[in-house]
This record gives sequence, C-alpha cells and structure tokens, in this order.
Amino acid sequence: MKTNDDIESYLISLDLPYEQLEEGLWIVHNDAADVVVAHTPPVIVFRVKVYDLPSKNREALYRKLLDLNAQELVHGAYGIEDDVVVLTDALQSQNLDQNEFQASIEALAMAVSEHHEALAPFHTQPDPV
Repeated sequence: MKTNDDIESYLISLDLPYEQLEEGLWIVHNDAADVVVAHTPPVIVFRVKVYDLPSKNREALYRKLLDLNAQELVHGAYGIEDDVVVLTDALQSQNLDQNEFQASIEALAMAVSEHHEALAPFHTQPDPV
C-alpha cells in the first residue's frame, strides 16, 4: 500500500508545483488546471473544478458531458458535485506507481484544456458588480 509519503515523493520527483493542504490532501498547480489529489487508502482521487453549474441550458450541458465521457476521456469522468462541474479520476493506491500517478494528472489537465472550447458555450460568467 502506498503511503502519503510515497505520493509526496511522486510530486517531488515529477517536479510538480504543489502544496499540501492537510495530511493526504494536495493541490497540484498546472497551467491548464489545479488538480486536487486526495489519498484515502486504498484509493487516491484526482479532482478538478471545471466551473460552476450554469442555471440555464443544463440538459444540453449534461448531454455534452456524457458525450465527452464516452468518446474522449481515457482517465476520469465529468460529473456534478454541489452545483459544480468537476472532472475526477480514481486509482487504487495499493499498486500505484509514479507513471500511473503522472498519467492521471496529465490526462485531467489535458482534458480541461482540450474540452475548454466545447464546454465554453455552457459557462456563464458572473454579472459584474
């Protein structure tokens, strides 16, 4: 079973900019997205907040997210959590190696970057104050 020290050693070895928020919880800063990494043995979860759920056109957004899940994503899936569109991935930490760890982070960051244009029509900017 991998420990939190193992996960932190992956972050250091991969030279990823990160900060530890608490024991077993890190945020990896990436140009495309900040990836939250949570280790709760025996699972490690990777999570990216994409944006707040829009109040309009939700059915079309849900359809688009399901299409992206089915056709585009190798690692992870889009979902809704507390009125936020998120992209998550989970791996077993028992046999986790550095390559799998890196692949999950890179795949999520790449998905956010590549899907930005496809999801942009559903994202509503807050009204200026």
